[in-house]
Amino acid sequence: MFALEVRDHIMIAHSLRGEAFGPAQNVHGATFVVDAAFFAPSLGPNGIVIDIGLASDALKAVLAPINYQNLDALPEFADRRSTTEALAKWIFDKLAAELAAGTLGEDARTVTRLRVTLNESHLARGWYEADL
Repeated sequence: MFALEVRDHIMIAHSLRGEAFGPAQNVHGATFVVDAAFFAPSLGPNGIVIDIGLASDALKAVLAPINYQNLDALPEFADRRSTTEALAKWIFDKLAAELAAGTLGEDARTVTRLRVTLNESHLARGWYEADL
C-alpha cells in the first residue's frame, strides 16, 4: 500500500458537555495539527498517490470554515460534541467527498483509504480512518 500524507493546522474554541470532560466542559481553545493520509494499492498515471499540492489545498479548504471559530456556535456541531474523534470524522467526510467528486486529480482515483489525524499535543492524538 502506498501513502501520501499532508499536514495543516487549525485553532478552534469549543466546550465538551458532560461530566466525563471535567474542566473541558467550559469553553476553551485548542490548536490541532491535522494530518490527512491518502492510501492507494497502486500509483496513479503520474507515479504518485495524489498530487501534494492538490491534497494540501483540499485540506486547507476543508479546514477554513472551522479555523478560528467557536465550534459550539456552528450548526455542524450543534447536536454533537466536537471531540477530537468527532472532528476527525467531520474532516474525513469532507475530504472523502472531494475524492469522490474527482476534484483531486487523476492520480487520486487510485486512493482507496483515508486517515485524518488530529494531534492535540505531542502527547495525544486521535484519528478516523476508513476505506472509501
